[in-house]
Amino acid sequence: MPMERFDGRIIVIQTESEAEKASAYLKKQTTIGFDTETRPAFRKGVSHQIALMQLATEDTGFLFRLNMIGLPDCLADILINPAIKKIGLSLKDDFSAIHKRKAIVPTNFIELQSFVKSYGIEDNGLQRIYGILFGKRISKGQRLSNWEAEILSDAQKMYAAIDAWACLRIYDELINREKVAP
Repeated sequence: MPMERFDGRIIVIQTESEAEKASAYLKKQTTIGFDTETRPAFRKGVSHQIALMQLATEDTGFLFRLNMIGLPDCLADILINPAIKKIGLSLKDDFSAIHKRKAIVPTNFIELQSFVKSYGIEDNGLQRIYGILFGKRISKGQRLSNWEAEILSDAQKMYAAIDAWACLRIYDELINREKVAP
């Protein structure tokens, strides 16, 4: 299968004021893709906090550097906003990690692993689901990279944007198929 690319804008958020601007834009959306990245720990008993939170629209991936700005209130407001549907995968771990940064209860999230089952898709990995629906591969080459690096590489940015965007794209595709079904 050919490799998927995200051709939209990728905006890296590294300050509170950038987070405010991005959040103002995101608050106008009804549905967004969601994902997080954490620096991997290769030793037993060592763990890290979420370093990056990705929120994506159809044409823009916002990469919030939580290791630099924490979880600002403007971003937390999006996570708890019941008017914005957030689409993600393996959310239980993300919610636990979010709670370690700020005591909030994320609201109106759709867990793709459960959602796709009602469409007859038994696979529950993002790569597999995406491949089934779109016939394209999503690279996982950056998954274990250092998400706390001072500067994210272009490959890290692309990987991170695609993960959140792909969640939104899967959801939209299945909802649209439902609308056109006889």
